Amino acid sequence: MIQPKRISTVMALAAALILAVGTVRAQEAAAPKEGAPPGGEVAAAEEEAPAQAQGISFMRVVTGSGFLGVVLWLGLLACSIAGTALIVDSLITIRAKKIVPETLVESVREAMGQGDVVKALRHCEEEPGPLANILSAGFSNVQEGFEAIQDAVGVAADMESEKLLQRVTYLNVVGNLAPMLGLLGTVQGMIYAFATLGTQQAGAAQQAMLALNISQALFTTAAGLSIAVPALGFFYYFRNRAAKIILGMEALTIDLIKSLRNVEVVEE
Repeated sequence: MIQPKRISTVMALAAALILAVGTVRAQEAAAPKEGAPPGGEVAAAEEEAPAQAQGISFMRVVTGSGFLGVVLWLGLLACSIAGTALIVDSLITIRAKKIVPETLVESVREAMGQGDVVKALRHCEEEPGPLANILSAGFSNVQEGFEAIQDAVGVAADMESEKLLQRVTYLNVVGNLAPMLGLLGTVQGMIYAFATLGTQQAGAAQQAMLALNISQALFTTAAGLSIAVPALGFFYYFRNRAAKIILGMEALTIDLIKSLRNVEVVEE
């Protein structure tokens, strides 16, 4: 589970990058280097820098981030696609009507009212699913007694619950992984920004590179958080919904098998 401290760390690093770069730029502006170009050339360079900075686009940030940056963006894209697919899948599969079909409940209830366990088991085989698997485990152990039925139902319920929650857990993985990829992109942008300050002379070219590096850092952070926030939100939503369905399914199972408490099996 992602911790708020991790998100705070990401935001703190991004803020530190902007503050550090701004401080260095202010120092350079206050102390011009020796051999600086004449005033006319400086003015021309300053007029050229905003034009280059305005030309920075998202695609330029991606393509200009180097091999590691492209890999990070591909990772964020994969997280986005996986998160969307998992959300859609959970919307379809984690529904009470799908996990606990009313037709199966009515059929089994009718069969149990008639005392026909074989018929109830046949209905479970005709409509496979989590509830059918749990009931089948209980009906298959009728000859062992009610305690054996309860044990079998308990084990089957745990297995079906684990299967159901396992699908939701992958959303938590996406929610944890995306901010970490964004944080790695932020660190990469910081490294490139300070490398630019140390290797290039002050001017339009340096400003353009700084803008590109800072954009890389902030874009990856924003992308990671944009993926993580909905992924974690849907994770908690589906987890709570699955838990509610599981509790209802267990209560329904107990209600359906309680008529087997005093059953007597006659062996032919």
